[in-house]
Amino acid sequence: MVNLSVNINKIATLRNARGGNFPDPILFAQKIQQMGADGITVHPRPDERHIRYEDVRKLRPVVWTEFNVEGNPIPKFMQLVKEVKPDQVTLVPDEPHQITSDHGWDTLKYRDKLRDIIAELKAEGIRTSIFVDPVPAMVEGAVETGTDRIELYTESYAREFAKGNLDAVKPFREAAVLAHELGLGINAGHDLNLDNIGYFVKNVPYLQEVSIGHALIVEAIWYGLENVIRKYQHILKNAAR
Repeated sequence: MVNLSVNINKIATLRNARGGNFPDPILFAQKIQQMGADGITVHPRPDERHIRYEDVRKLRPVVWTEFNVEGNPIPKFMQLVKEVKPDQVTLVPDEPHQITSDHGWDTLKYRDKLRDIIAELKAEGIRTSIFVDPVPAMVEGAVETGTDRIELYTESYAREFAKGNLDAVKPFREAAVLAHELGLGINAGHDLNLDNIGYFVKNVPYLQEVSIGHALIVEAIWYGLENVIRKYQHILKNAAR
């Protein structure tokens, strides 16, 4: 079974566009879990343009599934996650003003930095995952950091799948097999949607979790939020068999 973690950043983006607290990301997190999601993901950025650091603090008591907090491990972020103690922290190498994540870690270049950060998080009892591209050397380097899991950055798969290139899944399958052999857990995320996720899950073994935000919220505008969550869970359950 592959777990579905719903990224609620876009709910916060809508709220911030008008000021006030409507829609309320805290309420949506509770409803999304009631609708069947296996977890809640947030990615607070330094400028707080969507999820704010205070949102993360407020979410901790109401997330009874898995709470995953993503971000670049700058001091402010590290202080936050040590305080909140989510179930999982996903380390992402994004720049402060980057619109969205667009690459994984160079786990060879940043091995020592990541090793130290991950050791800090493990000392707090927090499971760690790091964002990586589907490149064997990067997967092998991830082992040396001490991380529990990797999150495969799936933008290239989604882009090529939309063009009809089904072979785009091959590097992800190979990376997942290698990661599993090396003892790493495997997550995936970025630009996965209702059209491409079934093929991905069927062809990439050992997946434990997918994190979906932007596409899921857009699809919810068309189909309704609860319907979309049910659609994802149906695909994930059947594709993983």
